Amino acid sequence: MKTFLHVGCGRSNKSNAQGFNNDNWKEIRFDIDKNVNPDIEGTLLDMSQVETGSIDAIYSCHNIEHVYPHEIPIVLKEFLRVLNDDGFVVTLCPDLISTCEAVVQDKLYDPLYESQAGPIAPIDILYGLRSDLQKGNHYMAHKCGFTYSSLLNFFIDAGFKKWIGGTRPKHYELCLIACKNEKTNEELNILASEFLP
Repeated sequence: MKTFLHVGCGRSNKSNAQGFNNDNWKEIRFDIDKNVNPDIEGTLLDMSQVETGSIDAIYSCHNIEHVYPHEIPIVLKEFLRVLNDDGFVVTLCPDLISTCEAVVQDKLYDPLYESQAGPIAPIDILYGLRSDLQKGNHYMAHKCGFTYSSLLNFFIDAGFKKWIGGTRPKHYELCLIACKNEKTNEELNILASEFLP
């Protein structure tokens, strides 16, 4: 059985993680909030409780936007450190291009879609979910954002060797698989078909 680190898991578990929601994967839940009962309590900036080279994959769903731009390289170096040589990261995060297109249409506070947490407007995508922030969960604030090319460039600069992904404009979302080491195009396509929405 392979092991994946579910970073910023919140209340979610592997049943919500495409490709990991089967018996082939053991989940380690990692979060800053002790109230969601993670296996490891920590931050993306300090994953020292996770052994170097011990993880087969990382699932990062809508949490990389919670650090400042200058901290992104620190996060990605931690991702690289904990992954084994064949490891990869699945990242999903907000797409600022499609979000800003909605803002340009003067829809800043208009719901764009329904989530498990309720209606989501561009203001929530840009700055963090208002309902969480209102509860005092200030670590849920969004401190940076990405277009697909900028997200990919951060991963390339961090040392990831191969990648596949793209934009999901109707979902206001970016998706990326970044691999620690070389993969063939065929291997990348297999990963994408299994782990990307």
